Amino acid sequence: MPVIVVGADTEHGPAIIEALLDRAGQVRAFVTDERAAEDLRARKVHVALGDVSDASHVEAASTRCFSAVLITTAAVDDRERSFARSDRDVLAGWADAIATSAVTRAIWVLDDAHADWDPPDVTPERAVLAVGRAELADEVARLDDAATL
Repeated sequence: MPVIVVGADTEHGPAIIEALLDRAGQVRAFVTDERAAEDLRARKVHVALGDVSDASHVEAASTRCFSAVLITTAAVDDRERSFARSDRDVLAGWADAIATSAVTRAIWVLDDAHADWDPPDVTPERAVLAVGRAELADEVARLDDAATL
């Protein structure tokens, strides 16, 4: 089943993409960096290039995905974000986007800046992982493959 990684061009994105590519199913990535987009396309990843703070773009890219992996670092790093005033607004936009696009499983990957944040429960299934977790990418892939969370 299709999975999208929002923030695939963050520090942890490439390892997560790699772990997801190792199994069957379509892998999509939502990125801001054009070079990252080119690299991902070369690896047969379906890429949406845009502003992570534009919830309508995240929604469109997530359409018909079973799982969404949301890497919160993309809400606070040095990329341009034109559609939200704060990182929490970006994350709220992502939550709305995946809920509207009918994603079933949300896998939130929280960085240190969001360690105390409790992602909204907007999908039928939700998991929350910390960036510092050992074997983060493998755990994301395991959760995406699990029968239920």
